[in-house]
Amino acid sequence: MAELETLCNKENILLSPLQYEKLAGYALLLEEWNNKINLISRKEDAPILIKHVFHSLLIGLFHRFSPGEKVLDLGTGGGLPGIPLAIAWPDTQFLLVDATGKKITACQSMIKVLDIKNATAVHSRVEELKGLSFDTVLSRQVAQLEQLCAYASKLLKPGGVLICLKGGDLGLEIKKALAGKNNNGEFPSIVEQFPVSSYSPCFAEKHIVIAR
Repeated sequence: MAELETLCNKENILLSPLQYEKLAGYALLLEEWNNKINLISRKEDAPILIKHVFHSLLIGLFHRFSPGEKVLDLGTGGGLPGIPLAIAWPDTQFLLVDATGKKITACQSMIKVLDIKNATAVHSRVEELKGLSFDTVLSRQVAQLEQLCAYASKLLKPGGVLICLKGGDLGLEIKKALAGKNNNGEFPSIVEQFPVSSYSPCFAEKHIVIAR
């Protein structure tokens, strides 16, 4: 936890002792649940607090979460990046969805144990999210950016953004996403790619991608 605090302070991500306790508690719970169901790799090469929790928090360096902002974590899996971000930005509202019931059961349990008031986890497919709209859509799942943009275009309010945690060479993915905008209500018109390898050695070839 000391390493996480050092990294956060360096990037001016200012959190309270209680928030650090909750982030550490989440990492422990995530590991416990991962022994029961597959949420993250079981052969981690770096601490969960750094590789998964700090990685999620980095989104806040590129997007300013606002009080009352409605955020959808699409395909949340074990609560990433939604749960760490909900802990760090308690005035923003997070809805975590996943099509796998066991994963959502894990998320619901962790949210309850950690007493996170601004996060809700729901078992749902993206196609079932009718009548809902969000300021921001997040995704850490491995779907192609073109597909994620198609999903997000139906869920975002005007001016909303899609933020993805992705790895590898994304040039072709971004090109396809921009080429497909005519089918998605002209979304996205802009896609920005930010490498995050400078923040930790375990983020080699990782990027934050923002589609607007």
